Amino acid sequence: MTGTLYVVATPIGNLEDITLRALRVLKQVAVIAAEDTRHSRGLLTHFGITTPLTSYFDHVERERAPKLVERLRAGDDVALISDAGTPAIADPGYRLVRAAIEAGLRVVPVPGASVVIAGLSVAGVPTDRFAFEGFVPARSVARRAFFAQVAGEARTIVCFEAGRRLAASLVDLAAVMPERAVVIGREVTKFYEDFVRGRAAALAAGAADLVARGEVTLFIAPAETAAPSMSEDDVRVEVARRRAAGEPLKAIARAVAKASGWSARDVYRLGIER
Repeated sequence: MTGTLYVVATPIGNLEDITLRALRVLKQVAVIAAEDTRHSRGLLTHFGITTPLTSYFDHVERERAPKLVERLRAGDDVALISDAGTPAIADPGYRLVRAAIEAGLRVVPVPGASVVIAGLSVAGVPTDRFAFEGFVPARSVARRAFFAQVAGEARTIVCFEAGRRLAASLVDLAAVMPERAVVIGREVTKFYEDFVRGRAAALAAGAADLVARGEVTLFIAPAETAAPSMSEDDVRVEVARRRAAGEPLKAIARAVAKASGWSARDVYRLGIER
């Protein structure tokens, strides 16, 4: 039988956030492919896990992925981990996962802590729709272009930034959308966890005081839209009137949304409620 590739999420800070399933898998596999073996060895030692480690980081992905696929074909189970969070999400892992899939091997996710989801849950920005944009560009010109590209988004934007570039990044963000609501997540799940909230211009003005180590997560609220011109009762009445006239609900939702400022999805939902 061939082996299984387990893509295992590890804690993003607080070691208590590792799952029981992750611990079991890490103990049972033949080898753990880790982004930084020195970093991961500390985690494994803490939980008494002695499974052999092999390094798997950006610059060796092309070389290591085929070798790990061969081990999987030979029957070894392999766990893939990154320094924190979920492998392949702004971390090494995509090439190995792709290679395993193309080889017809079983790939299993072992979910866990995510700074994107953890931060969104407490940021206080809209969470019904969001887009993860990975790392903000390192150079100012590219950063401003990046922020300009997402400025009109109707979804919350989540992105990563290096702590040492946070101040400069906030200045560029404020230059593009000064009044946009922004949340900065620092040291999420760690002892000094902190969320800083404010308008981009105000955060940029105080950026020198926002000391940050490692990576930070930015949550950029979506572009503000005009308030709906019709109340819920008005929408219900209009939907009922159109339905009585024989119009299909999908067409009603589109028409009423255009006239009211509501989303077509929400108008449709009101239309199917009894």
